[in-house]
Amino acid sequence: MLRRVTLKGFKSIKEMEIELHALNVLIGANGAGKSNLISFFKMLNEMMAGRLQQYIGTSGRAQSLLHFGPKVTPQLEAQLEFEVDNGMDTYSMRLFYAAGDTLVFAEELLRFQQTGFQSPKVVQLGSGHQETRIGEMADTGDVVAKVLRRLLNQCRVYHFHDTSSTARVRQYCYINDNRWLMPDAGNLAAFLLRLRNENGGSAYQRIVTTIRLIAPFFDDFDLEPAGPSKKDVILNWREKGSNLLFGPHQFSDGTLRAICLVTLLMQPEDELPGLIVVDEPELGLHPYALNVLAAMFGKASHHTQVFISTQSSSFLDNFELEDVIVVNREGKPSQFERLAPVDLEGWLDEYSLGEVWEKNVIGGGPH
Repeated sequence: MLRRVTLKGFKSIKEMEIELHALNVLIGANGAGKSNLISFFKMLNEMMAGRLQQYIGTSGRAQSLLHFGPKVTPQLEAQLEFEVDNGMDTYSMRLFYAAGDTLVFAEELLRFQQTGFQSPKVVQLGSGHQETRIGEMADTGDVVAKVLRRLLNQCRVYHFHDTSSTARVRQYCYINDNRWLMPDAGNLAAFLLRLRNENGGSAYQRIVTTIRLIAPFFDDFDLEPAGPSKKDVILNWREKGSNLLFGPHQFSDGTLRAICLVTLLMQPEDELPGLIVVDEPELGLHPYALNVLAAMFGKASHHTQVFISTQSSSFLDNFELEDVIVVNREGKPSQFERLAPVDLEGWLDEYSLGEVWEKNVIGGGPH
């Protein structure tokens, strides 16, 4: 489990250290910094895929990533601490501003502190490189690098907001691209087809049954390989009481997002990523669907770690006080604070958590 994240100099985050639980819910006003923390995990995904420089270039270059630009903040620091069975694994990096408005590694370090031992094993990955060297070190057989590479690769950001007519989730996809659900669900049809064909389709049936709770008109998917070599598949489906075959373009935006989220959260437990990160999953969903979705996030947190942000008070009502991290921005830097029961003593006897937030008792609002 990812126990602690320390971040300095990233976008609106001047300095932040938060401890993470199994379920973590970020709340805050527009521009407070919730999405900036989510985007750090996105940067981490790109870094582990060997695309850090590409991410920097497409994100407005280094001046857009450093806290108020390189003149104010010349470097970005991050540290992630993972609790493992026999100790604590830590990944640390320091990125420095470099010519060409980019970032290079000033320091990259791995550390393993085994339970019962005073001295940790430290692995220095050097400096001056543009892409992480953790994979390179893991390929040499270094055990600490291999474990941390796996842990970092298991921190996955999912973003299902693009449901336009050209979104990949509405197009044909390669039938064998089905091992993991893509961050934008571009391989949703292939992923569902695999689940239907494995283990008697039990996970697939759970997904279909849950989708029917959110979309009562929905009957089932019609996932048939197509194309000359039968290697393509598209998200066709059928409606209850009708013989017509519908295509993915006939799902509403909200329904399609809900299908993506249900599939992500109800896939087999042993296939879940180590950390699921989702920004504003409530977008375009009916209040009843929000309740179903919140229950799925809660259930998933028993088998994996969940990190979500929201601006919906009704969605927030479904979570416990201890799950919530409030994001405020009084001045330039974003501030992150986990709520404690003593902070709301008496309030929750009369009001729901969402209502308390709306009244600006806990901050995280636009007032």
